[in-house]
Amino acid sequence: MNKRRVLVTGSAGFIGFHTCRQLLAKGADVLGVDNFSAYYDVYLKEARNKILAESPNFSLFRVSIEDKEALQAAWIQFSPEIVIHLAAQAGVRYSIDHPDEYISTNVVGTFNILELCRHHQVEHLLIASTSSVYGANTEMPFTELQRTQTPLSLYAATKGATELMGHSYSHLFGIPITFFRFFTVYGPWGRPDMALFKFTRAIIDGHPIDVYNNGKMVRDFTYVVDLADSILGLAAAVPSSTAAEQDSLSPVAPFRVVNIGAGTPTQLLDYIGEVERALGKTAKKNMLPMQPGDVPATEASHELLKQLTGRAPSTPPSVGVPAFVDWYREYYGL
Repeated sequence: MNKRRVLVTGSAGFIGFHTCRQLLAKGADVLGVDNFSAYYDVYLKEARNKILAESPNFSLFRVSIEDKEALQAAWIQFSPEIVIHLAAQAGVRYSIDHPDEYISTNVVGTFNILELCRHHQVEHLLIASTSSVYGANTEMPFTELQRTQTPLSLYAATKGATELMGHSYSHLFGIPITFFRFFTVYGPWGRPDMALFKFTRAIIDGHPIDVYNNGKMVRDFTYVVDLADSILGLAAAVPSSTAAEQDSLSPVAPFRVVNIGAGTPTQLLDYIGEVERALGKTAKKNMLPMQPGDVPATEASHELLKQLTGRAPSTPPSVGVPAFVDWYREYYGL
């Protein structure tokens, strides 16, 4: 990555921030694109960006990916070799009441990125998808070749739609594209709307935590530093247009989808137990039924990721959760 020009959308976001930090550490020139959406605490995004701005190799363009003309101006000036598209409207439950934001950001915004790659050649376009695209599938672990036509939320549907859009652009215009499907990412500088952040805040404040499906949830938790490392590894694994055995390569396009997950699912109550141990406090638990759009379990097959990069996420919650708690206490002065 040394001296490579990499454009990262969503650079002030949780995953974008960690990805940019690793790119800068490896000597890349990074252009961050972010609109600092008010979906959650903008001050947290500004704090992340402040750290990135300490590097002379980082520059920021404040714009929404829906603004195609403004995005194009920055794109042409920077002339990226690699594009890592992480900007999105996240959240399964939020998509139920705010569907228009998901269509605008996830579908239209990704369309703009694809169009710019169509007209301005890049070596590799990498786009964030989600394990939520597996939807109603129950066969574990989830593999990249499984059907993804049964999403359970609009969030998942928009991500699945962008995968289809990406394949068509890859086929029609020869754009090398990799989609990666994330599995429950957590860690320092995490989002306030995510479970670990909510659990930590509530337990510290002595408030009850909401535990869905009466605690009978299983998640393949992925530590964010491992995730960013996997993204950088995949950036070098540029897909061709020739399918290989047990690969997800398209037979008609330089296109691939890859799971990024640890492959070691954890019971939700065990995960909460790690938070309790890190804080030295027991949570008051408000047991609730399954929420609309949610799934009871996820587990990633990471064999393709290991085949392509030689590694896969391996940090267990017993290490990752205390790292988040330490960051939380330091950031909020507790």
